[in-house]
Amino acid sequence: MGTYLLSKVISKPKKILDLGCGTGDINKKIDWCYDTFIGVDSALGMCEKHPINSNVLVINSNFEDKNFQKKIQKKAPFDLVISSSALQWADDIEKLIKFTSKLSQNIAFSIFTCNTFADIYNVSGLKTFLPNAKELVSIVEKYFDVEHEIKTYRLEFEDNISKFRYIKKSGVSGGKQKLTVGQTKKLIQNYPHTYLEFEVLFIYNKKKY
Repeated sequence: MGTYLLSKVISKPKKILDLGCGTGDINKKIDWCYDTFIGVDSALGMCEKHPINSNVLVINSNFEDKNFQKKIQKKAPFDLVISSSALQWADDIEKLIKFTSKLSQNIAFSIFTCNTFADIYNVSGLKTFLPNAKELVSIVEKYFDVEHEIKTYRLEFEDNISKFRYIKKSGVSGGKQKLTVGQTKKLIQNYPHTYLEFEVLFIYNKKKY
């Protein structure tokens, strides 16, 4: 996903902000020279594994935190704000996207959407916490001139137990609703596929010719 997202960055931005930088997947994949790269992530353990050098600053913070936003706005404008697989965690995604428009008019986002793990939610009876792709596009288009596309990914597993171990570790299954032990056992027994399915919305600036 990170590789595909970066393929949509047609310029070679010199000043980059990565929201939800994790352990540095985006930073490691950049193949051009830049002056400044700032990554922010709420997970300290991930921040500690992110590459750091004289051009790279990593901030351990929630990107919706008001104090962080005040500080990062002083460093604006950015040539690019990028985020791979992180914005679905936002408590108020429209407010965050509106704020992002104050930092840069150049964006590249990949966001897990509500059809991710759709069959798991159908079998369990729980409602997904992930955002709707169509609604997300409408929100982003209020603030940016963008193109978008939706891609579906499948990840195969040998058995259902492996699937749910993966879900637990991946974090994509987050949210306030939790399955009971009984619901989890029932889900493992009744899940109908050998794979997990992910739906990802890619949003990036329109090409200018």
